[in-house]
Amino acid sequence: MDYYSSSFAIHFLQLLYAKLAGDDEPERAAEFKKRAQMAALDLAHYYDEEGRSIPFGRSVGYRFAMVSFWGALAYADVELPAPLTWGMVKGIVMRHLRWWQTQHNIWSPSGTLTIGYSYPNMYMAENYNSPGSPYWACLAFICLAVPETHPFWTSEEESHWGVIPNTKALAQPGHIMSNLGGHCMLLSSGQACSYPMKGTHAKYGGFAYSSAYAYSVPPGLYTLEQYALASQLGLSDDGGEYWKTRRLSESHLDTTRGDSPVLVSRWTPFPDVQILTYLLPPVEATPNWHLRVHRIAAGREVQTADGAFAIGNERRADGRYLGPYDAAEGEGTSPRLIGNYDLSTPEAWAAGAQGAFAVSKGAVGIRALESEAVGRTATLVNADPNSNLVESRTTIPTLQHTIRAGETVWYVSGIYAKPSGKGVPRETYLDGWEKLPEIPTWLSDEIKASS
Repeated sequence: MDYYSSSFAIHFLQLLYAKLAGDDEPERAAEFKKRAQMAALDLAHYYDEEGRSIPFGRSVGYRFAMVSFWGALAYADVELPAPLTWGMVKGIVMRHLRWWQTQHNIWSPSGTLTIGYSYPNMYMAENYNSPGSPYWACLAFICLAVPETHPFWTSEEESHWGVIPNTKALAQPGHIMSNLGGHCMLLSSGQACSYPMKGTHAKYGGFAYSSAYAYSVPPGLYTLEQYALASQLGLSDDGGEYWKTRRLSESHLDTTRGDSPVLVSRWTPFPDVQILTYLLPPVEATPNWHLRVHRIAAGREVQTADGAFAIGNERRADGRYLGPYDAAEGEGTSPRLIGNYDLSTPEAWAAGAQGAFAVSKGAVGIRALESEAVGRTATLVNADPNSNLVESRTTIPTLQHTIRAGETVWYVSGIYAKPSGKGVPRETYLDGWEKLPEIPTWLSDEIKASS
């Protein structure tokens, strides 16, 4: 239930069918249009006000085909469901196309689209990709088949945000959508690809996906730097060489706990390690934070690494790695970012409650909100190059810990994200860092009851 469901294939092709064969198959065409109307109200949540869509799932190398669904709606003469307007639809498409025109590294020296996302990247490619695959991006141009008199063209561009809800639980894909804190974000549980796709755990098994901070795929399989566990919890039973993350899980969407929906998943990275995970979206009081909660019952000793979003790891002045945080410059990390070969350096670590953050194109971070007696520590993982879809060099604020065999622990992670953007001064990137999100009463009670 990714962009294949909407823009790349299923709904897109059903709408083409409805247009081209509707006179011969009116009942089928009507059903396809009805399905698209229902999907539109969900899909609108995947596009932010900057024009970015949330990278999620496979084949995102098709790039601006992510908006082809909206042009197909106009092409098939679908009546938009309230509260959407053609000005909103036009805004989604045009802002998205304009954003892609700012991603100058998508082109090869010969002027053709490359395999990758914001730059050439074979690590995120699927085994069915070829040099011609990126040209599925041209599906976005179905809007050019829409008559110039259609309201898709005659309407002024509008924003759909402020009209559709800022937070919404989507039952079919099992997502919780949010447009708080300056970016569109989805929390996800339960999705998985049915065959061994490259990086499938990163494309579907991550906890959160953001329009501002793209997901990361592993360029290698040795240590955290190569696994690049952005928005993932990794577990290792061999001292930190190899890591397992969530891929398959039993999950459900719970709308009965408090005021916000909750995603619940159960997964087993090892046969004797059982994990219960809760994902809670941002709230208005703390829009830059979401909560990620794990109850881990370990039958063996495991190291854990809980990663925040990945963020660009380059200084503006010279393109080198970020230094210690400098408020005057509005960039840097806390604690200090260390290279991949001297991780035992004391200044590279902080207490879990103090957390770790990185500031470059906005700010991301992570803090441990559970009892300090658990003993998690915070650091920054200097991810290997070309692991992230948008930034070729990234760092990932991460909480680490070791659980002994036979122990059961609760982790409560607060994940911070405040992207850069229009009207967002650099000096405000960390404005919400000290205002921690509240842990809901039902969750505190459950932790106390099972501790």
